[in-house]
Amino acid sequence: MNSLFTPLSWDDTGYILTGVWNTITISVVAIVVGTLLGMIVGFARAESNKAVNVLFGSVLDILRSVPLIIQLILFSTFVGAIGHPMNPFLAGSIVLSLYTMAFMSEVFRGGFESVSKSMQTAARSLGMTYWQTVYHIRFPIGLRAVLPSWMGVALSVIKDSALVSVIGYMELLRTSEQLISRTQQPLEILIGVGIFYFIISYPLSHYGRYLERKMAI
Repeated sequence: MNSLFTPLSWDDTGYILTGVWNTITISVVAIVVGTLLGMIVGFARAESNKAVNVLFGSVLDILRSVPLIIQLILFSTFVGAIGHPMNPFLAGSIVLSLYTMAFMSEVFRGGFESVSKSMQTAARSLGMTYWQTVYHIRFPIGLRAVLPSWMGVALSVIKDSALVSVIGYMELLRTSEQLISRTQQPLEILIGVGIFYFIISYPLSHYGRYLERKMAI
């Protein structure tokens, strides 16, 4: 029975690195798109009336509450059922970006609302227009306030990207599962996977701390 399994070899390195690259790619897409959409939605919620907030909030609550793995399966199944199947990368990027946006929007909404009304009034009394106040006062101060929370969401996205494997995307965890199935060496492979996730996440975390110090008010 043991003859069916082969040990790890140097040829497996390229396979693992493909998974690492795919994890980085889909994570970057989700973080960038989710952050931009979250910033827009968060600002809209901070400026909108209660009725609009309830509408936005209901949709965002659904995205935050339903487990990501279920969203991935439902979306992939739905687009296939209507005759427009997507490749795993595109489908995973859309779902993961919207999932990220749901959390980022709350982060940015809190940041924009943290800018005091007195500061905004003072800016307007100096002759600034509404959009000048937004650009020069609310955005800079709000973004400084949200940086730690943004960093936490971004790091979670990197780890959550592993769930995209359920729709066939060959990210790091899925490639490792296939190697484990072939070699029956789960301990060595999973330790390696953990190290790769650390290598991917640490630069972002380190740079985030650097930005916090640089942007400190």
